[in-house]
Amino acid sequence: MLKNPEMILIDVDGTLVDSVPDLAYCVDEMMKRLGLPPHGEDKVRQWVGNGVERLVRRALVGRLEGEPDEELFRKAYPIFLDLYAENTSKRSRLYPGVREGLDYLKSAGYRLGCVTNKAAQFTEPLLRDLGIMDYFAIVISGDTLPKKKPDPLPLLHAAEFFGVKPEDALMIGDSISDVKAARAAGFQIVCMSYGYNHGQDIREANPDAVIDSMAELPGLLPGREAREGAA
Repeated sequence: MLKNPEMILIDVDGTLVDSVPDLAYCVDEMMKRLGLPPHGEDKVRQWVGNGVERLVRRALVGRLEGEPDEELFRKAYPIFLDLYAENTSKRSRLYPGVREGLDYLKSAGYRLGCVTNKAAQFTEPLLRDLGIMDYFAIVISGDTLPKKKPDPLPLLHAAEFFGVKPEDALMIGDSISDVKAARAAGFQIVCMSYGYNHGQDIREANPDAVIDSMAELPGLLPGREAREGAA
């Protein structure tokens, strides 16, 4: 049973947004420019979730683990960044139920923040282009602070920003990185059953709840009337 939170932090890639179509396009264009074979969207989908530097490294070795030649990486990374700057939101889409879920949380009076490992230069245009930037009082990107998820620092920073104790906060994410960050910070954690967890069922990470759509949030979290009645 979830404890009613005062503040909710939500991850971006794999939770709010399916960004793989844009990321896969950029990976494959990068590979072509390097004279290497492209991978295709299905492979890239398995590699997303730990920031774009890690994604580029995975693409260069063609697998989840391992390190590419550093000279090749130094050549590839700027190519990818240039491509992604031009293709941050052209093919990316909100997952079904996201807007309904955000509208419900807003109407219920929850204070909302966004936390992602994606760099701010990509995060903010993506949220703006998809029309959801204004739901969040704070957006913490992968380069906002010295550490990023699974370190608890971004979550604790948000709790401090809102003046909320970690035990009164909730994280909504999709990956083991989100679960680890939430547990380390003392947050509750709800995970989406879809998203980017490298092919593993997120239930194995034992989050507090797993849902298939953010449209299911009304069944997990009380609305404004119930919250005000309990206050």
